[in-house]
Amino acid sequence: MTKQPHELALMAESGRLLASVFEMLDRIPLAGKSTLEIDALVERFIVDDLQARPASKGQYGFAFVLNSSINHVVCHGVPSASDVLKDGDIVNFDITLEKNGYIADSSKTYCVGDVHPAAKRLVHTTYEALWKGIAQVRPGARLGDIGFAIERHAKKNGYSVVREYCGHGIGRDMHEDPQILHFGKPGTGLVLREGMTFTIEPMLNRGRRAVRTEADGWTVVTKDGSLSAQFEHTVAVTATGVDVLTLREDEVGMLSKKTAA
Repeated sequence: MTKQPHELALMAESGRLLASVFEMLDRIPLAGKSTLEIDALVERFIVDDLQARPASKGQYGFAFVLNSSINHVVCHGVPSASDVLKDGDIVNFDITLEKNGYIADSSKTYCVGDVHPAAKRLVHTTYEALWKGIAQVRPGARLGDIGFAIERHAKKNGYSVVREYCGHGIGRDMHEDPQILHFGKPGTGLVLREGMTFTIEPMLNRGRRAVRTEADGWTVVTKDGSLSAQFEHTVAVTATGVDVLTLREDEVGMLSKKTAA
């Protein structure tokens, strides 16, 4: 469950490379592009530019490099030529990358063009909730502390937290123990130890938290059709706190900025 220093160094390299994938996407106008085009773009960048492996492709029979979840899609959206991003959409790209045998996992919700203020607020609050959870990570803390901080922030802002999907341990395998719930009670759950690595990936809905899976067996949507947003980072428990392994350059300093109550 815990990683040795040499393993953490390899995971940090995978995380750095994955962060660069999102930094590449940040520079691209998304409106007018299909999610299948973006999937192909990300695959070329990971394989050709980074000399790494897109870890999601082939995992559990999934045929693509990324999940693309638009508007009311909560998670596991399947890239498609017919899903063309348009002005006003929000879309989450969930991407994994493996280098030297270790996997990093991260996701970001993008606002495409001129997005309604209510949608922007959801995206912003979900991002804040991610950092509220990350701020709880330190040796001796408990998993319930992470979930409580996330859910408290979501509820304070009028949003619900999806409960069917959660964060997870990660390393040589994409999904390892423990599970990281995005709700909970402080002071409960597994005690965190130095060397643990896992993802935190809250999904917040504008409406009710209930979800359903569509007929393709992958795409998860809100039951009430409300918007949903998600952000995710891979983190490591350090001797003094937390290291965000998938941190992007524009996020340096976020931990101190976004953790005030």
